[in-house]
Amino acid sequence: MEEENKPIIGISCGDLNGIGLEVIMKTFNDTQMLDLCTPVLFASSKVTSYHRKALNFTEFNYQVINSLDQIHHRKFCLYNSWNDAVDLEFGKNSHEVGAFALKSIDVGLQAWKDGKIDALVTAPINKNNITIPEKAFTGHTGYIGDAVGSEPLMILTANNLRVALVTGHIAVSEIASALSEELILKRIKQLHKSLVEDFGIRKPKIAVLGLNPHAGDDGLMGDEEARIIKPAIEKCFDQGMIVYGPYAADGFFGAETFKNFDATLAMYHDQGLIAFKSLAFENGVNYTAGLPIVRTSPDHGTGLDIAGKGVASEVSFREAVYLAIEISEKRKEYQEITSNVLENQKVERSRDR
Repeated sequence: MEEENKPIIGISCGDLNGIGLEVIMKTFNDTQMLDLCTPVLFASSKVTSYHRKALNFTEFNYQVINSLDQIHHRKFCLYNSWNDAVDLEFGKNSHEVGAFALKSIDVGLQAWKDGKIDALVTAPINKNNITIPEKAFTGHTGYIGDAVGSEPLMILTANNLRVALVTGHIAVSEIASALSEELILKRIKQLHKSLVEDFGIRKPKIAVLGLNPHAGDDGLMGDEEARIIKPAIEKCFDQGMIVYGPYAADGFFGAETFKNFDATLAMYHDQGLIAFKSLAFENGVNYTAGLPIVRTSPDHGTGLDIAGKGVASEVSFREAVYLAIEISEKRKEYQEITSNVLENQKVERSRDR
């Protein structure tokens, strides 16, 4: 791949007392990754050097830059995002470390807004370590959505398994009241749009799960399926989308019915993620659809219990980088195709006059 055509992938450092920098360094210690993208880590040379020495990753090399105009396309670039000293201790919860994890995200978002990176891959954070003055911090997904002014859709993906969520990080007691026909309709449309534009699937097939056990069992256990889920599915189907359901979640995953679809829309977090992580925990990726920015993340946490031991698996993080590259390219292809169609339509109109 030519240097000027490689996507520039920004990387946030995650929780500095966790396994984030370990899986980042393990991923890019394979120099063949530099043939696919130009990585830019948002951290500081001090904390990166600390992790490199503590983990004995002496063979890992990086280029420190102090301006994003200095990006080197054949090296792993470390953008010096702060010069403050940080008190690090592997495995320890720390609000100070959380503040720097958030700073790394903010620097990455600004780099994207300035047109310096094509995508952002975020290393794991501990939500409890991060505080912001406006409201409770509930995770990357909502925070990044607010930062770019769009409503996000969480999609967990591994190979051809894709699970999206209608509701995300809310209490179980709030799920039923949060659901509505309008919200489900919006999520189906978001998912369909992402499958077409981000994953290059021309006519995606989408399965929608029910909320209640046995998908309500014809009203014996709740009426949400008949009242709000089926009407949303029918409206999408009438608009030309291939959408089926609602399916009972246990049988749907147990019988591997998901293999017949390009994506599955779950009503709430654990309904979709328990099944997903049981099937694809090692190589799963969290993708935030519905945003102008391409953002991916490994499907695991900070790993505080194994931090600093050098035993963390980088597979999920590497897959997150691969997906960021792939979606960046798919979006460019889609934009080129649709812009050519619009241009051809303009030509045809001018000829008809």
